[in-house]
Amino acid sequence: MYAGMAAPCAYKHDAPLNAEMSGAGQDAEADGEPPHEGEVEGEEDAPPAAKQPRLEQEDVGLDLQMLQMAVVPSADTCASQGAAATLEEVAYHQTDETGQAMGPEEVEGDVEWHQNGAENRETLGPTEEDRADEPEKNDSEDKSAEQRYQGLDFSQNPQMLTGSWAEYTHSAENYLRGCKWAPDGSCIVSNSVDNVLRVYNLPPELYSSHWDMLSEMSPVLKMAEGDTIYDYCWFPKMTSMDPDTCFIASSSRDNPVHIWDAFYGDLRASFRPYNHLDELTAAHSLCFSPDGSQLYCGFDKIVRVFHTDRPGRDCEERPTMVKKQGQTGIISCIAFSSCESMYACGSYSRSAGLYSCEDGSLLALLPTRHHGGLTHLLFSPNGYHLYTGGRKDSEILCWDLRAPGQVLFSMHRNVNTNQRIYFDLDQSGRYLLSGDTDGVVSVWDTLTAPPDGNEEPLQPLLQFQAHTDCTNGISVHPFMPLVASSSGQRKFCWPSDSEDSESDSVEGNVMSSNGVRQDNALVLWWAGPLGSTNERAMLSGCPVVAGV
Repeated sequence: MYAGMAAPCAYKHDAPLNAEMSGAGQDAEADGEPPHEGEVEGEEDAPPAAKQPRLEQEDVGLDLQMLQMAVVPSADTCASQGAAATLEEVAYHQTDETGQAMGPEEVEGDVEWHQNGAENRETLGPTEEDRADEPEKNDSEDKSAEQRYQGLDFSQNPQMLTGSWAEYTHSAENYLRGCKWAPDGSCIVSNSVDNVLRVYNLPPELYSSHWDMLSEMSPVLKMAEGDTIYDYCWFPKMTSMDPDTCFIASSSRDNPVHIWDAFYGDLRASFRPYNHLDELTAAHSLCFSPDGSQLYCGFDKIVRVFHTDRPGRDCEERPTMVKKQGQTGIISCIAFSSCESMYACGSYSRSAGLYSCEDGSLLALLPTRHHGGLTHLLFSPNGYHLYTGGRKDSEILCWDLRAPGQVLFSMHRNVNTNQRIYFDLDQSGRYLLSGDTDGVVSVWDTLTAPPDGNEEPLQPLLQFQAHTDCTNGISVHPFMPLVASSSGQRKFCWPSDSEDSESDSVEGNVMSSNGVRQDNALVLWWAGPLGSTNERAMLSGCPVVAGV
């Protein structure tokens, strides 16, 4: 039996995996579908999986004052997730004086542990002796932290800090398909075509100002699905101080919804949705309720709601189409309002609907304005606005929920692909960021939108070239001026790429695969004030992603 996942989450780490899920990877391997279990467990020289102990406050050396200057939303906003991450939430893996990971206990499952950089005492922060003098220095440290962490600053192009790119070169065309910061900001998860969710810790050098020591990031966890991953999301109450709240939900083709332990990498539970023919069906979209007690899953003309304390097949069914009235199509994305008891569903039929959390009744069906199926939607922190975007659709629309059906303004980006191109808001709801298929990231200041609601396109405040390929993922850190981006897209080879058709490549309208640009990477960007000239010098010495 699985204990409840709603906060406080009480999964037992020695609980056995679901019997029917333990062979999912083998079935996929037999069908010739990636990823293979041997690849997920790591390279030959990879260290064995090891459980890491919980961190005690006296064992962590990161600078608390730097974290206390977090950028939090204003008092009139309702966003409350991840606004006050603490010192212990920054690092999963504590090391001793020799740099060796503590906790030799082995873990079974598709998981690979890495030492993410030289995490010794010098990079992690002050020692116990140094900490004894901290009360005398608190005032000056608070001032220096306040000067450095002044929120997002888009008066200049963000500076690239580090990233992960070699990780996605082990297999051909292993492009990324999005990235999402954890609610506590301590780590980030990425999705890629090899059907593996990778978790990266936030480099501790960012807290100690040792930016010149930043190196390429390596994943600390790998969680493999058996087929194409449709959607994934973090448990909203996740905090790395409590491993029992570290969970990621994912849905993949021909598989149940999986709940992964994001602290150890184990599969902890599964939710099995069945259709009207009693056949297992895969969810196309996932979203936890704000309190984490329910998991909403999108299907064709229906949303199924699972209670997170009861894994299995029992669920509540909420049709979006009743008596030929309502929202049609596959529910491709779901989002919750932080202020009102409602959620929004977007579908591949180009529509968006607002629903009551209490009983799933339709509150409003927004007019069909998009040219392609919706792939992402997002509420503003104050709950007044809803942002929607679609595939092969150049517009991000801002809807006024105080007058449902009215578009306040639109934002234009270049999207000529069917894949999800994510966008994200900062915690204040002022800045909206989105990539496009040309690798350009655009930043809009929503406070400069036309007040009369004349639907004029809002011009970007800033645009910068983040990647040389499609920038499909964008995620703003919950409280630090950091932005993560992911890139890549499927490449279609022309017939002339084969050896038999080599002579045809001289034609001007035929492109060889050698000329196709590939930029498959996860990159972290500094979007705060640059500060002193010494800090700029450190930024200029940061590693550069190949091809960026």
